[in-house]
Amino acid sequence: MPTITIDDRPIEVPLGATVLDAARILGIDIPTLCYLEGYEPSTSCQVCVVKLLDSGRVVPSCGTPVAEGMRVASETPEVHRLRRTALELLLSDHVGDCVAPCVFACPAHMDVPQMLRQIGDEDLRQAIATIKEDIALPAILGRVCPKPCEKGCRRQAADGPVEVCDLKRFVADRDLASREPYVPPCPPDSGRRVAVIGAGPAGLAATFHLRRAGHAVTVFEAREQPGGRLRDEFSEDALPRKTLEAEVGVIFRLGVELHSGTRVGRQVQFDTLTAQFDAVLVACGAVDKAEVRTWGLTVGGRGIDARAGTYETNVRGVFVAGNAFRGKALVVRSVADGKEAAAAISQYLAGKPIVPVQRPFSSRMGKIQADEMPELLAGAADLPRREGTRYAADAISSREAGDQAHRCLACGCAAHGNCRLERYAAQYGADPSRYQDGRRAFVLVNRGGSVQYEPGKCINCELCIRIAAQSQQALGLTFVGRGFDVRVGTPFHGTMDQALGPLAAKCIAACPTGALYFAPVRELVPLQGLTVRKRQG
Repeated sequence: MPTITIDDRPIEVPLGATVLDAARILGIDIPTLCYLEGYEPSTSCQVCVVKLLDSGRVVPSCGTPVAEGMRVASETPEVHRLRRTALELLLSDHVGDCVAPCVFACPAHMDVPQMLRQIGDEDLRQAIATIKEDIALPAILGRVCPKPCEKGCRRQAADGPVEVCDLKRFVADRDLASREPYVPPCPPDSGRRVAVIGAGPAGLAATFHLRRAGHAVTVFEAREQPGGRLRDEFSEDALPRKTLEAEVGVIFRLGVELHSGTRVGRQVQFDTLTAQFDAVLVACGAVDKAEVRTWGLTVGGRGIDARAGTYETNVRGVFVAGNAFRGKALVVRSVADGKEAAAAISQYLAGKPIVPVQRPFSSRMGKIQADEMPELLAGAADLPRREGTRYAADAISSREAGDQAHRCLACGCAAHGNCRLERYAAQYGADPSRYQDGRRAFVLVNRGGSVQYEPGKCINCELCIRIAAQSQQALGLTFVGRGFDVRVGTPFHGTMDQALGPLAAKCIAACPTGALYFAPVRELVPLQGLTVRKRQG
């Protein structure tokens, strides 16, 4: 049995093993896209490269057999740079969004597509749970938010965006009107106590997410009632007080202590809070700079200074969110601040380094051309927007809301979160635009069938072809075209369903880029002479 070293770690492996095999025994995570255990390696993606130190050669680890005394470098800056380049070259030809544009456009980065799928399935209980993963005040925001998510909706370029904000409001209103409004579960108490100064949108959102993390939260509010600027900036017509009270009430049902009519600096001193609590969040809205300086906090042009992306102030254990450091911002931005500040505080209380807020990695298709839009629209409900119609809970049925939700083009990738290309691109800091110079058109093969295929996401790894060929249980797949135009196709003009048959699930699981997936559309339901596609979650 030969012995080799990888990153100065010796390992004895069976004869015939590859460098990749040896690395996996050592627990070294070498990225692979075109490799699948049990099949001959094609070595086409080149993301598994390593360096042979004795010869200086760079080789694919999946197809390089070990030899006695071999010395290999895997986790070095040079090798990581080469892997990143390989990933960027693959991404340069990638046509697809990891994350839907509407998610990036939402300041709270709510999972809009998931919510819309659940509304489309008329599963409003799951929809409110999805919403409240990221947004603590959806009924309020459904009324006062300027709808940036809809500005990011791709369907806006065709016949108007999906009415995301109003659908969110509909779900939240239905929930509040139910006998048992959704109260998210909280883990066992962490043993940590947090003081939140201010019960406006940022403070309320932070309180919600801090309790969801298991921390004990005490809110200090100068006014007699929570709500902050929500009570001043919006009329009764724009934001009914009944809605405000009901939604705020759900937050305090999580087990939060409220000290109303308690102004920090008068009824309670700031130093008292920092001494008695494990962390303090200042979320009291626009601040008196002279006063907060007496608290030991530094201030800037807009308000309290904070470290970018972590919400930390200059005082250890003290954080800030919302207009207390922004001066002035949209309510949805304050709600997003509260969520992100709560995450930072939880990291601090756990003794972990506070990781600055970052946008998740995502390959992006960019602007959709006019000739591509029909392809996208073909997978969504052929239904007009409810222009001028209020989405009051008693003015629209769950079915009608579901039909509107089916207008979603499902821009995000079906494999998001389970895609190896996405995972490794994020891990190695790959830039999807580094080598891009235009892109191919978006195409979806076998629309209406069970198995769908997006050629623009395919890296020609050959795994689906090899799986079908080895099994011989189905018609199989093949490469068609020449040169740079080579793509996976079906022989004899068959469909993807015919080509893969019982092997579809195995091929989809092996696909490293989300190019193959089961169709989310299962049945067509007629509605008032229109075709509405009912989606599966």
